[in-house]
Amino acid sequence: MTTRLAAGRGPGTGGARDASRGPAGVPRADRPLVVTGAIAACTAAGTGLVVLTMLVLAGWIAAPHAGLGLTGVLRTAALLWLIGHHVGFSLPRTGHIGMLPLGLVLLPGALLWRAGRWVVRTGGVGKLGHVGYAALALAVPYAMVSAALALASGSAMAEPSLPEAVACPFLLALTAGGLGGARALAPWSELAGLLPDRLRAVTAGAAGALTVLVAAGSLLAAISLALHLGEYRAVDQSLAPGAVGAVLLLLAQAAYVPNAVTWAISFMLGPGFAFGTGTVIAPTGSVLGSLPAFPMLAALPPGVRPAVPAAASVAVLLVPYLAGAFGGLLTTRAAPLLALEIAPLWGFASGALTGGILGVVAAVAGGPLGDGRLAAVGPSGWQVGVVAALEVGVAAAVTAGLANWLRLRKVTGERPAPGRAVAGDDGHTIYVDPWAGTADEGRARAPASPGPSSLP
Repeated sequence: MTTRLAAGRGPGTGGARDASRGPAGVPRADRPLVVTGAIAACTAAGTGLVVLTMLVLAGWIAAPHAGLGLTGVLRTAALLWLIGHHVGFSLPRTGHIGMLPLGLVLLPGALLWRAGRWVVRTGGVGKLGHVGYAALALAVPYAMVSAALALASGSAMAEPSLPEAVACPFLLALTAGGLGGARALAPWSELAGLLPDRLRAVTAGAAGALTVLVAAGSLLAAISLALHLGEYRAVDQSLAPGAVGAVLLLLAQAAYVPNAVTWAISFMLGPGFAFGTGTVIAPTGSVLGSLPAFPMLAALPPGVRPAVPAAASVAVLLVPYLAGAFGGLLTTRAAPLLALEIAPLWGFASGALTGGILGVVAAVAGGPLGDGRLAAVGPSGWQVGVVAALEVGVAAAVTAGLANWLRLRKVTGERPAPGRAVAGDDGHTIYVDPWAGTADEGRARAPASPGPSSLP
């Protein structure tokens, strides 16, 4: 990885481009891949830090900032950059803060995607098998930059978690940079074609089920917020953020939209989510206490009451099964013709993959807001994963089995059945023997056995 990877002279794996020249046909500079990755990592980190510094600086100018100088602005921007990588931090007399906005991850994710493409194009990577080295060359220095920012931004007011500051940016850079680098060499269709048939079918089914769940979760979150629009305005007016503060508050709420969609999906699955110890919001009812003054939280009904009407509760609980049915159908359509007893297994596998993804997302969509009453906020990752795997998996298994049975029936219906009469073009009846020629072929392939007939 310390030397430049040579590009193939011919067309590389997956339709790789000529890595020895840039987009304009100019030969690239010959430099070690680790240097290229370090340059890309510093550029991506610096760009994201500049964007967030401008936002913090705007809030610092618009709001009273007694006792907070430019050094505090830079530390706050660095802390916000770490939060964008899902790095938690600790506050004095409050505890650990892990309830972080998932939407903020889109900024570094997009920058790392572009950085991965740049490393592959300028680093002489010409084969898909070498993209992992390029992603690693990007992720290692990126994690080092993140660790340095964590050490520099720590203060008596907030202390970022150093282990998370190393692990989370590393994983994000490895994933986003690797995908960006692979996309620079081949289109998505060719990348998907590298997967085995059944794995590609399972992935297609999981993607279809997740699409249905995300769409339904977004709709449910939007409806809930629209029904509590009066409470939303009341909380927003009580904060009196001003013009600039209103824009920043709106951006903060937009960053929490993926969290809200994930919570809505957990609600539809049945386990629901919590906002504080001893609380729950589920289709069967909600038990909530007092909430922080954040406008988006007005969509949560306080007190003890049914979360949704009974009829709506049944409709909400049916969504995961519909998502599983859609995923099972996609699994069957993307897979080759399966045996009758195998198709339900692959359908359930797509549901299990869906549950695993939802479990991970649900785990990072929540987190503590201190060590007190709000130590438990958001859904339980393992409960969401297990319930989603069962509900989506069972529906996908049934649908995949039924759809595959129909495919088998159609295929076998197009072939003549054993001994079935088929009408010829001249009107004569032809009796088809499906085993015709089998014995003759077997005799032709079988070696002559010694015996009287073989004697001279």
